[in-house]
Amino acid sequence: MKISTITLIVVAFFLSSCIVTKKKYDDVLAQKIKAEGELADRTSQLDQANASNKQLTEAIEDLKNDTTELGISYRASNKKLNELNGEFDKLNSLYKNLLTNSGKLTRDMAQQRDQLLEIQENLDKTKRENDLLSANLEDREKKLKELEQILSNKDKAVRDLKDRISNALLNFKENDLTVKVKNGKVYVSLAEQLLFGSGSIEVDSKGVTALQQLAKAIKDQRDINIMVEGHTDNVPISKKSQYMQDNWDLSVMRATAITKILTNAGLSPKQITASGRGEFVPLASNDSPQNKQKNRRTEIIITPNLDELFKILESN
Repeated sequence: MKISTITLIVVAFFLSSCIVTKKKYDDVLAQKIKAEGELADRTSQLDQANASNKQLTEAIEDLKNDTTELGISYRASNKKLNELNGEFDKLNSLYKNLLTNSGKLTRDMAQQRDQLLEIQENLDKTKRENDLLSANLEDREKKLKELEQILSNKDKAVRDLKDRISNALLNFKENDLTVKVKNGKVYVSLAEQLLFGSGSIEVDSKGVTALQQLAKAIKDQRDINIMVEGHTDNVPISKKSQYMQDNWDLSVMRATAITKILTNAGLSPKQITASGRGEFVPLASNDSPQNKQKNRRTEIIITPNLDELFKILESN
């Protein structure tokens, strides 16, 4: 009884124990299955995480490589930037200098333009003046030729007149009368002994003849002017009168007397001028009788009428 009871108790306990163990087993098995499921999930997640981690590692490595290349590029770009900044600073400085110089250059160009305009105006003015001068020069050359022709004609006329007078007075001595051409004029110099006695104003007959022959030779010449100049030495006159106080008066009165003879012989009074020079235009010093005799003379100066020449000169 006692054994049976114990056995029953053991069996009951065992059975009871078995029932509990199976339940736990089922719980454990369920937990195991759940755990295995969770493990599988965790493994899958881990594989995904590992894959992601690998991708991330690769991305990080790529990023590192890209960062290295970017660093190289950055340093190169930064160097280029620094170089460009340097170039910019140089160009900016150059630009500022050019801007400054440009203002000066603009002023210089404006000044040069003004100078150029002024030069152009002066050039135009000079050209106009040159054209005017050229026209005037041409006109003057024409007038010069006319003057040269007139002077040539006058010179020829003077030479012809001199020859005519010389031929008309060939019968007089050289000591009494000379005919010369000087400064485009014909000078007929008559010594005192041919015309006058000492201190006299009356012309001798021989002198009258000479003067008449002279007048005959030139009376047809209407384009001449005649100056009759009386000259004396420095010896004072011995006989003074109301009308003759000195040699000057004597020279004037002698010139007047000769002028009257010439006009009476046919010369126009409009062509003749009487002039007394006294002792003030001597041919030689009055220091010897010979020189004093030279100074006592009458000069008849025959000048071509230059009115035509003066008209041309006045028209310039």
